[in-house]
Amino acid sequence: MLDGPPNMDASSPRAWVVTADMGLGHQRAAYPLAYMAEGGIITAGDPDVTDASEARLWRNLRSTYEFVSRSKETPLIGPFLFRRMDYMLRIPAFYPLRDLSKPAPNNFIVDYLISRGLGKTLMKKLESQKLPMISTYYAPSLVANRYHYNSIYSVICDADINRVWVASKPKESGISYFAPCGRVMRRLRAYGVPDERIFITGFPLPRENIGGPEMEILKSDLLKRLGHIDHRGRFASVFGTTLERLLGGVPSLAAGEPVTITFAVGGAGAQVEIGQQLALSLKSKIQEGSFRLKFVVGINREIERSCAEYLIHIGLDSRIHNGIEIVCEDNKFAYFERFNRIMRETDILWTKPSELSFYSALGIPIVIAPTIGSQEDKNQKWLMDKGCALPQYTPLHAAEWLQDMLKDGILAEKAFNGFVKNRKLGVYKIEEVLNTGTMKRETDPLRR
Repeated sequence: MLDGPPNMDASSPRAWVVTADMGLGHQRAAYPLAYMAEGGIITAGDPDVTDASEARLWRNLRSTYEFVSRSKETPLIGPFLFRRMDYMLRIPAFYPLRDLSKPAPNNFIVDYLISRGLGKTLMKKLESQKLPMISTYYAPSLVANRYHYNSIYSVICDADINRVWVASKPKESGISYFAPCGRVMRRLRAYGVPDERIFITGFPLPRENIGGPEMEILKSDLLKRLGHIDHRGRFASVFGTTLERLLGGVPSLAAGEPVTITFAVGGAGAQVEIGQQLALSLKSKIQEGSFRLKFVVGINREIERSCAEYLIHIGLDSRIHNGIEIVCEDNKFAYFERFNRIMRETDILWTKPSELSFYSALGIPIVIAPTIGSQEDKNQKWLMDKGCALPQYTPLHAAEWLQDMLKDGILAEKAFNGFVKNRKLGVYKIEEVLNTGTMKRETDPLRR
């Protein structure tokens, strides 16, 4: 199970919510669904739902994933291993549109593992109550499909996907998909999934960052954020009428208030050095109070210590808890809860284009750290196509180029693009599908 108690609402639909410990992305997608999770969120491979031999297999898979994710910078053998894994997970070019329903090598590997018993103990638990199953990782969905389980839903966590997410025989499969964007819908079609099993819900963003279906919390937070990142009012002077119509008000210019940058380290501890260079560049700005920096390291206490030592080394130790915050928790449940609180006060999110790409829908402009692998290449392209992010410039010069973009209203434009163009109500749309078996087509772009 994910650490922490289940958080079920009495009036919410009930479902088995299943994830996997393969990086933070799949578990982050499951966390907002905890309120409907029967018995709490289930982690495939957890000892509670897995026998000893199967648990060892999941541990080996996770260890391999984490090792190869960190290995890219290791001399000689590291790049070779990374290229091999990335080749297996590659996503074909989107155009020209064509039939891609033929199984990929990964499909045969997963089919073989399932035939050897992968997921069999998980299925015993699911069979105890015939509830819908929602999985944020492909393997549990494919296992349930092999066992002919009813009501299987797969949450897609990226803006494009590998063929392995879809069963080898898609026309015979019973898996339905919650797609975060139209690009994923079109990809699922190419993989052979019929339209009636694709729901473009959007990524399941946390309810505490949205509010209700009217998005009252999100709109209020965005107005405040625009006051920070458009403190000269250049963006508001052009789009003020639109802001008032869509957000219910116009930003109050927050001259003198600090701009908060959140730098998110990858789940496997990737790209820490970029955050360190960012801290060095912003040193004088943090000391004078014009910027704040939140350094998110997840549940990795070793990286937390390393970051603290670096801040002491560059003379920013007095600003820890007073302009700089290192965000680390002992378990993932507590980390996700804290991260979501931090997003409400974040003005700029600096991250590699993982599942956090979809947090652009909260009206948070994203600075894209270099991608790690073909999956993130696809996410970066989606962000750039939407106009809600920009690739990082030199981190050591961040204090200079960030200030220019703030003055010109560029980051405010990216924030607003993410809010308008990207789907925000994923959790509520998933709930709608579970309750009714279908999803109403919205004409209002903000309610998609």
